[in-house]
Amino acid sequence: MDQTFADFLTTERNRLNSERQRLIEERNSIDNKIAELDRERLAIDAYTSAKAGAPARTGRAAVGRTGEPRARKGSKRGEIIALIRAADGLSRGDILDRMGLRGDKAGEMSVSNALTALVKAGEVKRQDGHYRYAA
Repeated sequence: MDQTFADFLTTERNRLNSERQRLIEERNSIDNKIAELDRERLAIDAYTSAKAGAPARTGRAAVGRTGEPRARKGSKRGEIIALIRAADGLSRGDILDRMGLRGDKAGEMSVSNALTALVKAGEVKRQDGHYRYAA
């Protein structure tokens, strides 16, 4: 059976879309692994600071009404800055993906609020939809 040009284009478009989707999934997997490594680095930094007697930059510092530990104010900001510095700039969506917060409304709002505060404080700048560390 002879293949028409239109059939060829459809087949090629489907092949390209499949390859694109595979690469997106691979990138997301790599992004998640990078985020995990960044979290581990932050934990090591917090441990090293605590061992040296300095206050930790991230981690748990207070206890809430339920008796559960409550994150110290600014710990989300520190994690976001570490991610942005490591990647030399990320979009909000990239940050959500790397922090594993995509779909978590409270987590997404927390990241948005932290990004706004970081921009206002001059620690981060926004260019072309990406947040970059303001050195």
